[in-house]
Amino acid sequence: MGTRTVNVRIMNNMQQQKKLTASIIGASGYSGAELAGLLMKHPAIELETLYAHTQAGRHVSELYPALSCDRVFQSWNGHTDSDICFLALPHGEALQIVPGLIASGKKVVDLSGDFRLTRVAEHEIFYGGTKPVDAFLQYGMPELYSEAIASSSAISNPGCYATSIILGLAPLFMGGAEGVAVESVNVTAVSGVSGAGRSSKTELSFSEMSGNVRAYKVGMHQHTPEIMQALGSSVENPGFRFVFTPMIAPYVRGIYAVINVQLGTSVSKATIRDLYREFYAAAPFVRLRESVTEVRHVAHTNFCDISIAWQIDGSLVIVTAIDNLVKGAAGQAVQNMNLMLGLDETTALV
Repeated sequence: MGTRTVNVRIMNNMQQQKKLTASIIGASGYSGAELAGLLMKHPAIELETLYAHTQAGRHVSELYPALSCDRVFQSWNGHTDSDICFLALPHGEALQIVPGLIASGKKVVDLSGDFRLTRVAEHEIFYGGTKPVDAFLQYGMPELYSEAIASSSAISNPGCYATSIILGLAPLFMGGAEGVAVESVNVTAVSGVSGAGRSSKTELSFSEMSGNVRAYKVGMHQHTPEIMQALGSSVENPGFRFVFTPMIAPYVRGIYAVINVQLGTSVSKATIRDLYREFYAAAPFVRLRESVTEVRHVAHTNFCDISIAWQIDGSLVIVTAIDNLVKGAAGQAVQNMNLMLGLDETTALV
């Protein structure tokens, strides 16, 4: 029996079962709209309510005709009957909403940075504002924490840059290979303009960005402590030298990360490639590429492509590509929900 036939039968079985309901709080932004599109075609989910603030009262099709959705954005009133709640809000707002949702028995996936960091001091430095000491949820990177995600009811979805960089580095730090020591990591990562959100900003207008590329938040990007935390280190007490330079370029979606790694010991190319293959053997959305990957290879998909190259001096160059709105946000959120519900993590994503 072919894989496609099996998948069709699984989908039909899910459609015959009672669907769970899901709502999106903050549905009018790019990530929220991407999420709505994925949930609308999910065989086990009934998309219930799309909440928005400034766009409340407007038809979804006015903002996003491609969704073919006749819903109207609703104002959030602090209550929902949905089984699952996704939050795609500006940083700081989910801190006020998520505790109540969890207390009422909802399954939650938060796409903001409010619950990612365990160290309060680092959160307050990189995100600003204050944060309760216990405001931390299970970190939702399926390739690293699938079992913990499956047993959780609330997930903090990773950041987009963090996803592209952590997946590019995780085998070196978590793969268990003896003799692989990392001395320093230097990352330059380029994002499309959708990564800055839907809000109108002069510096993101066509006139400002056409034919232009620029670095921003150099040395102080909020995903830096998230990356260090996932790799078993921290900004306050780093176990290796880490430099991250984010850049923005005049295309809509995608993150392209070039990761230079200086190793402390001599390791063969075959050892590194085998390490990555073994580490991601069961990861359906990580693809190891023999040739250098490109943003267009992953656009509109939930894949993270990884290419491994070498410098003349023996140091590593790892190139990763993701779609920032899918694998870097909405797609990974659905992948996390699938794991929480005991579904195949690829459901509605391939």
